[in-house]
Amino acid sequence: MQSAGRNALECPFAGLRVAITGGTSGLGLALVEELKRRGAQVAFVARDQGRVERVAREHPGAHGIVGDVSRKDDIHPIAIQVVGRLGGLDVLVNNASDLGPAPLQLLGDTDCGDLERALATNVVGPFRLTKALLGALVASAREGKGSVVVNVSSDAAIHPYPSWGAYGASKAALLHLSRIWHEELASEGVRVLSLDPGDMDTPLHALAVPDADPATLKRPEAAARELADAIGDALPDRGSLRARGAVMSERAGGSP
Repeated sequence: MQSAGRNALECPFAGLRVAITGGTSGLGLALVEELKRRGAQVAFVARDQGRVERVAREHPGAHGIVGDVSRKDDIHPIAIQVVGRLGGLDVLVNNASDLGPAPLQLLGDTDCGDLERALATNVVGPFRLTKALLGALVASAREGKGSVVVNVSSDAAIHPYPSWGAYGASKAALLHLSRIWHEELASEGVRVLSLDPGDMDTPLHALAVPDADPATLKRPEAAARELADAIGDALPDRGSLRARGAVMSERAGGSP
């Protein structure tokens, strides 16, 4: 019979408590499926109640939570439900994203409301939710289970693509926020990763680039496997630990 410690090394996701925002489509849904397949306990958050209920039915054991991370008043109810349903939290994936204007617009043509929505969803929302869940994440780290925050990024956070201004500026802010928070939380044992999954065949990408050939894009399932591997590497005493002590470098090529 395998010891609990050996099983944790070979199955780092067994019993891991994970929350994923934007979990009913695209990369978020693929992460729900991938992490459940690896043995994690998963709670996912999305705005549309019907879609949340459908995904929960199709993935028994996954806890669906209705909420909008861009809305301040939704943050604490989301956090309370995440901790209550999972009994704590080990991993938070801030995946929910907003393009801003759709179709994409030059900055000079971008409405202030579109910019504000992108910032609220892509920067302020992840900040508020991480802060609301920080006590649970630190408690997990102190218990030796590991504690990881993943902020889903994009190469638009680094490269100044014309017409991607609202999205790119918000993702750039999230990237720097991730780096600072990683430094500040290192002493608490919480690792903060900024990960660019690459160009994917998702509804968000289709909204941004409607004429893109899906055959040239990465499948969300492939990106989910890569992100799951990075999370596993960041957990203490599990996997290769190559992510320990550093924010993950941005991989090349990836708008949403």
